[in-house]
Amino acid sequence: MFDKILIANRGEIACRVIKSAQKMGIKTVAIYSDADKQALHVKMADEAVHIGPPPANQSYIVIDKVMEAIRETGAQAVHPGYGFLSENPKFAEALAAEGIAFVGPPVGAIEKMGDKITSKKIAQEAGVSTVPGYMGLIEDAEDAVKISNQVGYPVMIKASAGGGGKGMRIAWNDDEAREGFQSSKNEAANSFGDDRIFIEKFVTQPRHIEIQVLADAHGNCVYLGERECSIQRRNQKVIEEAPSPFLDPETRKAMGEQSVALAKAVGYASAGTVEFIVDGDRNFYFLEMNTRLQVEHPVTELITDVDLVEQMIRVANGEPLTITQDDVKLNGWAIESRLYAEDPYRGFLPSIGRLTRYRPPAEIVTDTAVVRNDTGVFEGGEISMYYDPMIAKLCTWAPTRAEAIEGMRNALDGFEVEGIGHNLPFLSAVMDHDKFTSGNMTTAFIEEEFPEGFDGVTLDDASLRRIAAATVAMNRVAEIRRTRVSGRMSNHERKVGDDWVVTVQGESYPVTVAADSEGATVTFDDGASHRVASDWTPGDLLATLDVDGTPLVLKVEKKTGGFRVRSRGADLRVFVRNPRQAELAKLMPEKVAPDTSKLLLCPMPGLIVKVDVAVGDEVQEGQALCTVEAMKMENILRAERTGVVSKVNAAAGESLAVDDIIMEFE
Repeated sequence: MFDKILIANRGEIACRVIKSAQKMGIKTVAIYSDADKQALHVKMADEAVHIGPPPANQSYIVIDKVMEAIRETGAQAVHPGYGFLSENPKFAEALAAEGIAFVGPPVGAIEKMGDKITSKKIAQEAGVSTVPGYMGLIEDAEDAVKISNQVGYPVMIKASAGGGGKGMRIAWNDDEAREGFQSSKNEAANSFGDDRIFIEKFVTQPRHIEIQVLADAHGNCVYLGERECSIQRRNQKVIEEAPSPFLDPETRKAMGEQSVALAKAVGYASAGTVEFIVDGDRNFYFLEMNTRLQVEHPVTELITDVDLVEQMIRVANGEPLTITQDDVKLNGWAIESRLYAEDPYRGFLPSIGRLTRYRPPAEIVTDTAVVRNDTGVFEGGEISMYYDPMIAKLCTWAPTRAEAIEGMRNALDGFEVEGIGHNLPFLSAVMDHDKFTSGNMTTAFIEEEFPEGFDGVTLDDASLRRIAAATVAMNRVAEIRRTRVSGRMSNHERKVGDDWVVTVQGESYPVTVAADSEGATVTFDDGASHRVASDWTPGDLLATLDVDGTPLVLKVEKKTGGFRVRSRGADLRVFVRNPRQAELAKLMPEKVAPDTSKLLLCPMPGLIVKVDVAVGDEVQEGQALCTVEAMKMENILRAERTGVVSKVNAAAGESLAVDDIIMEFE
C-alpha cells in the first residue's frame, strides 16, 4: 500500500479524501493557493505545499505546479477529487510518465467518456440504452432542422464537449432548431474550443438518476445502486438521495447491469458514475459517464456501507475488489443537501465573506439514524470569490425515506451559519414541499415550483402555533432571568405574567402560560394547548425544544419585544407582548422600507468587470448596465425599467460590498 498520497484538490473533497487515507494509515499531502493558506484541508493533512496565487488557473489546475509538489514531497499516488484536474487525461499521463499512481481510471477511459459523441457510440455498442438521436456531423442550421424532424420534436441540441449547461438548447419546432443550433455552436466554440454539435430526443417528465460503479484492474466490476439527482438548479444538483423513490428492482437491475457493461467496454478501473435520464414510464437513456468520484457519493456510502475513497485507493494500488454483486445490499435511505454560499433571496447570487458563525449539527451514527457533514470550512474562515461556493454536504440516513427527510429537516434547522448568504432556507423549503416528499419530482422541479425565485417560506397555522407556544415559553424563561438579574424583588416569578399575545407572520395568538418544573403548557384562546419542554438558556442562539412530544429546532436571536426565529426555511420576527402592549402595538404606524427603485445596488460582494453605460444615457428594460464577477462567475446586471442614468459611482476594477450603490437614475 502507498505510504503517502497527495490530494490535488481543496475544500470539502480534499478533507474527505484525507479522512479515508488517515483511516488506512496513509500520510497525506495537501496543496494550497494563497487564498487557502489557512484552509481546513491544509490543517488536516500531514504536510502541505504552496502552489501559487488564488485563481485556479494559476495554481490548482497548473499541472507542472502539482507535479513539482509531488516530487518535493515524495508522494506515490495522487487523488484528484472532483473538478480541477480529475478528468484531465494530460494530468493522468503526466503522473504515469513519472511512475505516480493516479487514484482514478485509466487515461483511455477518461478520454473516451469525456467526449459525449464518442461515449454515446461506445454505450450503444455495449448494449446501453441511449436516447434516439443523430451523432454524426451536422453541417448547418438547415441540416439541424432536417435531423430534428427525423428524431421528432422536442429535441435537445447539445455541444459534444459540453458541461454545466453550456452549449445546450431545447427546440420544439423548426425555428427553435435553427436558432438553437447556431447558439449552441457559438457557445460551445467560446466555452470549450470545440463547436461540434449533436441532436437527440428531449425526454419529457425527465428524472436524473445515476448508477455508481466500482471496478478494478482485474476485470471485476459491481454497481452500488443508484442516486436520484433530479432536484437541480441551472443543471447543477442541489439535493440527492439514494436509492431513488421512483425505481423498481427490475429497472434498477437493468440500469446497473448496463452500467457495468459500459465500464467493462472502456476498461474502467476505479469508482465512476453512469448518468441516465429516466422518463415517466421508467424508460432510461444514457447521458454520460463521469470518470471520477461524484460530489454526491456519500449517500451511496451510507446505504451500502462501502467507503468509495478507500476502494479507489485500493484499486489504484492494484488490489482486486473484495466485494461481488451479491454482496451489495441497499440498506435504508440517505439524503444529501448541498450547502452553498449563495443568497436565495437575491436570485442565488454568490456570497463571500467571513463565517462569523459556523456550527453544523452534531454528526451521529446509530442503528436508526446518521447525520454526516462533509465540509472544508470552519468558523472564522473566509469564503473566497475564487472557488466553488459549496460550504458543506449535509447528509442524513434512516431506515425509511420519511425518517431520512425528517432527520434532514431537523439537521438543517440546527445548522448555524452566519456572516454570509447561504441556501439553508431554500433547502428546508424543498424538504417540506409536497412534490419532494411524495417523490414525484422531475428535473424541472425548481423551475416549476419556484418560477419567480425564492422569497422565503410561509408557514401554515399549525407550524405557527408550535412556534408561538415555543417562543412564549422561552420568553417566560428570559423574563424570569431578567427579574432575577435586576434583584428588585425576591419573589421574582410573580412579576412575570401568565397572559401574553404572540404575533408572528401577521397572525396574533392570545395565550396563557402555565409553567411547572418540567416545562410549560401554553393554552390558546380557542382552548387548544401545547406542552413545551426545553433546556434553552437566554443567550443561546439555538433552541432545541420538545412540543407535544415532537422535536422543534429554532435558530433564535433575542430582539426588542420578542425574537428573530428561523425554522423550516422561514425567517420570522416574533413579538411576545402582554395584552396591554399588544393593544398599543396595533396603534403604531408601520415602518416603510426605503425606496431603492432609482438605485442599482450591488447584489453581492464582487469585482466590477465593466460598466456599460455613462451618465446621461437612456437605458431600456433588460439592457446590460454592468458586470460583477464573484466565485468564478460573471453576473450581468440589467435595467429593470426604462430610465436615464444620473450618476455612476463605480468603475471597472473596483471591489464592492453587498448593497453598495453602483449607479443612480433620474
